[in-house]
Amino acid sequence: MHSESAIRTPLILGHKTYHDITHDIVAPIENKAPRGWYVLVTIAALIAAYGVGCILYLISKGVGVWGLNKTVDWAWDITNFVWWVGIGHAGTLISAVLLLFRQRWRMAINRSAEAMTIFAVIMAATFPGIHMGRIWMAYWVLPLPNQFGSLWVNFNSPLLWDVFAISTYFSVSLVFWYIGLIPDFATIRDRLTKPVQKRIYGILSFGWTGNAKAWTRFEEVSLVLAGLATPLVFSVHSVVSFDFATSVIPGWHTTIFPPYFVSGAVFSGFAMVQTLALVMRKVMHLESYITVKHIEYMNIVIIVTGSIVGVAYITELFISWYSGVEYESYAFINRATGPYWWAYWSMMTCNVISPQVFWIKKLRTNLTFTFFMSLVVNTGMWFERFVIIVTSLHRDYLPSSWTMFHPTWVDVGTFIGTLGIFFTLYLLFARFFPVVALNELKSILKVSGESYKQEAQHHHH
Repeated sequence: MHSESAIRTPLILGHKTYHDITHDIVAPIENKAPRGWYVLVTIAALIAAYGVGCILYLISKGVGVWGLNKTVDWAWDITNFVWWVGIGHAGTLISAVLLLFRQRWRMAINRSAEAMTIFAVIMAATFPGIHMGRIWMAYWVLPLPNQFGSLWVNFNSPLLWDVFAISTYFSVSLVFWYIGLIPDFATIRDRLTKPVQKRIYGILSFGWTGNAKAWTRFEEVSLVLAGLATPLVFSVHSVVSFDFATSVIPGWHTTIFPPYFVSGAVFSGFAMVQTLALVMRKVMHLESYITVKHIEYMNIVIIVTGSIVGVAYITELFISWYSGVEYESYAFINRATGPYWWAYWSMMTCNVISPQVFWIKKLRTNLTFTFFMSLVVNTGMWFERFVIIVTSLHRDYLPSSWTMFHPTWVDVGTFIGTLGIFFTLYLLFARFFPVVALNELKSILKVSGESYKQEAQHHHH
C-alpha cells in the first residue's frame, strides 16, 4: 500500500539545512541590493513625493480643493481610509489567528504581512488627519482633559472611534511585529562583519542571546499578543463600519455592516499580501520558502471571504426590498441602475464573481493568474467603499439637491501618493529587515522540509 497521498507537500522546498535558510534570507541584507530594488524604490519615492506635495497643497489651500460638495460631504478621503484599514487586516489575521490555530504555513508570509499591516495603518491614519482641514488641531481628537479650555471630545463622533481603533491596532501590531523580529536581528548581527551595521543590528536585537529561557519567554509573549490581536481583527473594522452603520442614511443604516466589513477587509488584505509576496518571491529568490502551496492557501481564504461579502451584498438587497422602506429600496436601486451603476457592477464583478474562479485548482495554483486576481480584488474592494459612500449620499430626500461627485486632481494625487509612500516603506523594510521569519522557518524544517519529509516516507514503506 502506498502512503504517497497521506504526506502533505512540504512547506520548505529544496533540500535545505538550517544554514541554507539563514544564508538565503540574510543574503539580500548583507550584500548590495539587486538593481530591480533600486528601480522600484526610485519609482515609489517619486510617487510618494508627489503625494506629499498634494497633501501640503491641500493643507495650504483647504479641503475645498477636493471634489467634495454640499451633498457628497464624505468621499474619496473616507473611501481610501477604509480601504487602507482593510488592507491592514490580513497581517493580524495571518499572524495572530493562524498562530493560535497552529497553522505552520503562516510562517513564510507572516513577517511581510505584518509589515504591510503597519504601513497600511499609517496610510489609513493619514486620511482622517488631513480631512479635518486644520491638521495643527489634530490633537483635539484625543480625549485630552479640560485644561485645554472648555473642550472635551465628542464621544458620539466616529472620528474619535477611529482614533481609538487605529491607535490600538497600530500599537499592538507594531509590538507583535517587532518582537518577532528580535531573534532574526540577532542572527543578522552575528553574521555581519562591518562594525557600524553590526552595532545597529545589535541595538535592534536588544542583546538577544537565544538561550532556552529567552525562547520560552518569546513564545509566551507571542501567544499573549496573538490572543490580544485576534479580537482586534474583528473590533477595528467593526468600529470603522459603525462610522456608517450608526447613521440614519438609507444605504448606511444596516446591521450587517460589522461582519461584512471585517470579511471584506480580510479579503482585500489577503489580496494585497498576494500582490507583495509574489513580487518579493521573484525579486529576492524566495521560491523555496514562499511556495505554490502558500499561495494556494491564501487563495482559499480569498474564496471564503469573497463569498461572505457576496452573501452580504445579496442580504442588503433583500432587506432593502423586504423592509418596505421605499427610501431604503431606492438607495439600492439607485446604486445598481443610477448614474454610478458602473461602480456598483465593477464592485460586484470584482468581489463576488471573480474569486469564484479560484475553485478551479489549476487557476488558484497559477501564480501569474493569482497576481492578476489580487489586483482585481483590491480594485473591487476600493469600489465597494466608493459605492457605499458616494451613492448613498449623492441623491437624498430632496431632488433639488441631487449632485454628482467628481474627484479633483488633488483627490487622485493624494491617493496615488499614499500608494507611493506605502511601497517606499515596504521596499525599505524588504531591504534592511529579514522579509521571512527565518528563525520560525527553522522551527518547522524538521517537520516540513522536503528532505525530511521524503526520509519519513522511506521509513514508512
